[in-house]
Amino acid sequence: MHIVAFGTYDVASHPRVAVLIEGLRACGAEVTEVNRPLGLDTAARVAILRQPWRLPLLVLRLLTCWGGLAAESLRRRRDGRPDAVLVGYLGHFDVHLARLLHPRSTILLDHMVSAAGVATNRRLAGSGGLKLRLMKAIDAMALKRADVVIVDTVEQQQALPEDVRRHSVVCPVGATTEWFDAGARALERPTEAPLQAVFVGLFSPTHGAPVIADALDLLADDERIEVTMVGQGQQYDEARRLAAGNPRVSWVDWVDAEDLPDFVAGFDVSLGIFGTVPQARRVVPNKAFQGAAAGAVVVTSDTAPQRRMLESAAMLVSPGSPEELAAALAKLADDPDDAQRLREAAYEQAREHYTPRAVASPILECLH
Repeated sequence: MHIVAFGTYDVASHPRVAVLIEGLRACGAEVTEVNRPLGLDTAARVAILRQPWRLPLLVLRLLTCWGGLAAESLRRRRDGRPDAVLVGYLGHFDVHLARLLHPRSTILLDHMVSAAGVATNRRLAGSGGLKLRLMKAIDAMALKRADVVIVDTVEQQQALPEDVRRHSVVCPVGATTEWFDAGARALERPTEAPLQAVFVGLFSPTHGAPVIADALDLLADDERIEVTMVGQGQQYDEARRLAAGNPRVSWVDWVDAEDLPDFVAGFDVSLGIFGTVPQARRVVPNKAFQGAAAGAVVVTSDTAPQRRMLESAAMLVSPGSPEELAAALAKLADDPDDAQRLREAAYEQAREHYTPRAVASPILECLH
């Protein structure tokens, strides 16, 4: 089976599509990439929602990328029609071009996050205003163009319109092989004091960075726990302010994607998401799967999808509760042996269920 991975996706910013591509290949599919990264991350796209006068920048970049995508697709026609076209994450617009260029192929749309959901979670659309209606229309048009819609949790699937739900498939986010390789090496290292925890993210409301920061403030006098916060974004300044009283918090602007697996594997704990917005209750984030694959204890919020997917391989706390998060970290610092056990359990859970092959196999099942 020949599948084309298509669109303006960027695996460095959003590794989800890299997991799907690796997994499809591991399942025996031939996958070629036709990709022109847009160069606008989630934060930049949110800025356009906040400041609509920036919209021409998006349109110009999109048309430039589409020119390259169309030219390469036409060149590849001599290789024959692909059986399916996988439109990468944040492909709300790319799916229209994919349908135009490949009218007889099965179009797969990776729809982990809706445009309306992003606008609502970040309080950019008001309640029923013009922006929200526009985002809903963008979602509806994108979903209409796809033959198969890929989501990452059952909760996300249930949020789809009923007619779309019938041709959808659930594929957890998972992690690439590099994370599992880093985790195998990391587990050779015992858990010792001080406990080292890391958060990597874009500081969106889904992540709940202020909750982490409040927990760190509660732990300001606990010398057994050190935390590194990686990334920047919407709630970054608030988080830094709230955690300012803890001298054992380090702030890192970013870590390059190729260095991230080994970087995270150097920590004992990987912090997940703790937000209370609706999106936070429907997803299991990249960082949870990646942290588990890297051999770290995953500490994240107790939501239905995370409880189901991570099972006993994670420490779960109530969403929005800095007190429970602080207590969980203190408990791990109290018992390094238990922390080591949880690190190993997380890795085994990820290796059994969330390798690229395991994640992508449902896609091929629905294509056959």
